[in-house]
Amino acid sequence: MAMATSSAYPPPPPFYRLYKDFEQDPSSAPEPPPPIEGSYQLFGATYTTDVVLPSLEDQGVRQLYPKGPDIDFKKELRTLNRELQLHILELADILVERPSQYARRVEDISLIFKNLHHLLNSLRPHQARATLIHLLESQIQRRKQAIEDIKQRREEAQRLLGESLIIIEGSQQQVMTPM
Repeated sequence: MAMATSSAYPPPPPFYRLYKDFEQDPSSAPEPPPPIEGSYQLFGATYTTDVVLPSLEDQGVRQLYPKGPDIDFKKELRTLNRELQLHILELADILVERPSQYARRVEDISLIFKNLHHLLNSLRPHQARATLIHLLESQIQRRKQAIEDIKQRREEAQRLLGESLIIIEGSQQQVMTPM
């Protein structure tokens, strides 16, 4: 009975031959493909490279806060949070008194959560920008501190070298002077 041999790994793809001279000449490798722009299909679903937060209406969800570009996020988040607390208390009350009628309250709570989630997601670009600014400022601060540390060490090294020169010159003077 002959046993079939099999490899633990599949053979490399045929385009590996394009990179055979890469060690000697790195520019011989082909350029990578350009990035995808616009929409594309992946596993039967259509995706887009545009970073745009879809509106709640596009998602089929009723919007509970006012529409427009100048939304007071803090106020709206507080309002939705209070409304969520109220609905959760009402759900607890309904579960005690009329357990069969809980579905409506759960749907309302789900709607409030979706609105909260959408508001928070619309703040993500601001959060990313603020995080990047903070990161860059801390890098600048660390680099300034490192420069100051290097300057202090340089001054200390120059001082030590100066003292060493004085000591060496003094010892050479003593050696040259006959006793």
